[in-house]
Amino acid sequence: MRPADAANAEWQRLQPQTLVDLAIEAIIAGAAAGRILPGDRIVEAELARKLGVSRVPVREALRLLESQGVVVNEPYKGIRLRPVTNERVSDLIEARIALEASATARAVAAGRNRGGHLDLLRNAVDEMELMAARKDAYGVAVADTKFHRALCLLGGNSVTLDLWETLARQFTIIFGLATFGKPMLGVVEEHQELLAIFEAGNIAAIGATLDDHITVMNHAMDYEAIIARRRAEREKQ
Repeated sequence: MRPADAANAEWQRLQPQTLVDLAIEAIIAGAAAGRILPGDRIVEAELARKLGVSRVPVREALRLLESQGVVVNEPYKGIRLRPVTNERVSDLIEARIALEASATARAVAAGRNRGGHLDLLRNAVDEMELMAARKDAYGVAVADTKFHRALCLLGGNSVTLDLWETLARQFTIIFGLATFGKPMLGVVEEHQELLAIFEAGNIAAIGATLDDHITVMNHAMDYEAIIARRRAEREKQ
């Protein structure tokens, strides 16, 4: 990372947002917070009405989310939030661990696990802690996503980062659902530990901690049960 890049890494670059971007964010926020559940039908006209926009940006948002695997469009069933099964989560875990293990190893080899290089990770953990204190599932999920995106960014391999980004919104939804299965502060503590071990620079220890954080912890979660429980709670409201 060049000196200028390191300085810029301390800042979150602002991106102009269109109505399509805002519609996408609203859908992901609803899914991560459990307002929209995997398998739920998403009706374009109804969503546009709730968001106070025309159907055009909603239609484009759903088209983009379909290309990223977040929603599926099935004949006679319409557009639905992609079902999340334990098998599906296992497949996502396998992809994540491959990408992030490679990225962290490259980051350590390049010395990008110390000093200012860690600012994005520290900021993500601070944000996660704040969101956890507010009991904000979507906020925790967004900060969680930022943390793991930063790990891939520090790896310095643009292809790895691009591949990770194609799955990022699915990860955010999974991160949000996970908060219904374990304490949010526990999520924060896992990332604090991972950050400390990454900074220490022992690649074997980083790999083991990353595997525990991504693989073991997620396999211990029954996402299908979490979704079923959340659906039952929602129906009572």
